[in-house]
Amino acid sequence: MSQQVAQVGTLFLHETGDSYRVVVIRSGSRVFHGVLDVKETSAGPRPGRFRTKRGTTEEPRNPDEFIELARSATRIRISQQTSQRGRTELKTLLDGYQLDAEVVRTCRLCANKGQYAPITSETAIKTDREHICPDCALAELERELSYKGQFTGAAQERLEALLLDVQDLDRIITLLSGNLDPDLTKFDVISATVDDVDPVQTVDLGLHPKLQSMTQARFENLLPVQSLSVRNGLLDGDDQLVVSATATGKTLIGELAGIDRALKGKGKLLFLVPLVALANQKHEDFKDRYGQLGLDVTIRVGASRIADSGSQFDPNADVIVGTYEGIDHALRTGKNLGDVGTVVIDEVHTLKEEERGHRLDGLISRLKYYCEQRASDAQSTQTTATAGSDSYGGAQWIYLSATVGNPEWLAGRLEARLIEFEERPIPIERHVTFADEREKLRLEDKLVTRAFDQKSSKGYRGQTIIFTNSRRRCHSISRKLQYDSAPYHAGLDYRKRKKVEKQFLDQELSAVVTTAALAAGVDFPASQVIFDTLAMGIEWLSVQEFSQMLGRAGRPDYHDRGTVYMLVEPDCTYHNSMEMTEDEVAFKLLKGEMEDVRNVYDEAAAVEETLANITVAGPQAKRLNDRMLGEIDTTRAVGRLLEWQFIDGLEPTPLGRAVTRHFLSPEEAFRLLDGIRNGLSPYEIVAEQELADNEL
Repeated sequence: MSQQVAQVGTLFLHETGDSYRVVVIRSGSRVFHGVLDVKETSAGPRPGRFRTKRGTTEEPRNPDEFIELARSATRIRISQQTSQRGRTELKTLLDGYQLDAEVVRTCRLCANKGQYAPITSETAIKTDREHICPDCALAELERELSYKGQFTGAAQERLEALLLDVQDLDRIITLLSGNLDPDLTKFDVISATVDDVDPVQTVDLGLHPKLQSMTQARFENLLPVQSLSVRNGLLDGDDQLVVSATATGKTLIGELAGIDRALKGKGKLLFLVPLVALANQKHEDFKDRYGQLGLDVTIRVGASRIADSGSQFDPNADVIVGTYEGIDHALRTGKNLGDVGTVVIDEVHTLKEEERGHRLDGLISRLKYYCEQRASDAQSTQTTATAGSDSYGGAQWIYLSATVGNPEWLAGRLEARLIEFEERPIPIERHVTFADEREKLRLEDKLVTRAFDQKSSKGYRGQTIIFTNSRRRCHSISRKLQYDSAPYHAGLDYRKRKKVEKQFLDQELSAVVTTAALAAGVDFPASQVIFDTLAMGIEWLSVQEFSQMLGRAGRPDYHDRGTVYMLVEPDCTYHNSMEMTEDEVAFKLLKGEMEDVRNVYDEAAAVEETLANITVAGPQAKRLNDRMLGEIDTTRAVGRLLEWQFIDGLEPTPLGRAVTRHFLSPEEAFRLLDGIRNGLSPYEIVAEQELADNEL
């Protein structure tokens, strides 16, 4: 005991039943744990039974040893949870030996375990009408999360940080039950930023008379990014990379240049998008808008490569709206697209995607080659008598992109002038809360109702876009909302979609529920965006996609601010190929920086693009390879193609043509060939292919 006495720092006393817990703390560690009973004597309270606690056992000690501990302590503390009677008894006992003690605020849970944990207003965590220390509060939260059975690291870290911030365990626990306390769900606020750009008046554009008249009727002034583009050579035929946030008016830039050149006889407009749904929507919009100017509008999407009927596609049309794959298929199969005057590549940041990036990169190179060949042929056959200002002189290239991390590099590689505009007219408040699939429906209804019941200072009700990952869930969510709403996806016909758009604009709908895949084409003036899921199909959203979608929240002419809610299901994935869980993805997206557009191709991608380039350009394939953003070792790729008998010299073999026209990777091609050689039926081959894809 004498050694323990020499080591005494703080002597801590805490009432437990009819006894007092005795703890000695030195340098933050417990060096003694015992129990004291107090007896009444004629001289007042005195140490009675005293014993040392070792785990669940107790060892008797001489009561005088308690006085030794007390006299050797640098300070004596009594827990605030000790009753008034107990405090008086202990103080009277210590007074008898001329010892002083102070009552301190401590954690009851720690004290009951024989731990000394003083707490202050800065560290105390409120729970169940008392305050406990942060360590005990975190342990209690962890127990609550274990009951839920689904919280993984990212979600737990967020909740722990919130707990230490708000210092109220009960509020955090109610958050787990779907409480939408804005102080807890709010992650951050993206501040409003406004760039001062003098608008270009549409009357000064000098477009073809038909387009000029239409544009002036639609707008008095161009939007800032449109004005910057016009001032930097858009209508002079300069190639441009336009980088700007969602809903800032990028699409009209491509339309103005392309429609103007088409009307002036300088070649057709080729407007390319990544998805069939977007191509269908653009085709319908362009047909409705520019058909009245006397222009023919057609569509070429990836589906046309299957039947190859060409029934919808008119290569002689003035405006061709297509998917990347649809136009690439036309090039790979030698289709004549006519004289292309303007190429608009929408969503060009798709270049960074692992699966589709190299194909878009290859398409741009192949399409540039096609346009250059057309221009060269036109120049060689042109005579002085037929030459004129309206003759075809090659294509103008306009690339449209959401924010990317390396716009200068990308513009340089695309040989285009960078038009960059970042504006957030109103702030966006971003919220995160946790819910399972069923709970999400209840929260969505609550959020939609709350928004629609409020009006902005401009007099508009709050309306919501809910993004989810399947058409089926679009309908399921819409049916559960108590206020009028509508699903909105590519499976709806043109008339139905237009009806939904009009109802939303007229404030007849509280919400639209749409697929993430159609996010880029949705243009509703919503005040609130809700992410029912963070997946697009079977893939997680990228930072760019997420930024585009949340950018739909809030319009300056309608709303005072935008609001975004992410409803996150912890430990959830939507496909077995997903490596991260939804809560991990949520904080990656919220904290993530815009990804650079970089392209590093593996052998399969290099071989696939080289084969396509040989099919389109023959001996010129190396020039096409060298122009691509991704680096390709042409010699090595050609060697593989010869080895696999996909080419003969620098010409594709019949097998090579079949592989490239169906966009097969070498691995997929070999798998199909093995199935054919093994006598499998078409259904069995497809099943093998699906099985292999799911195992990737």
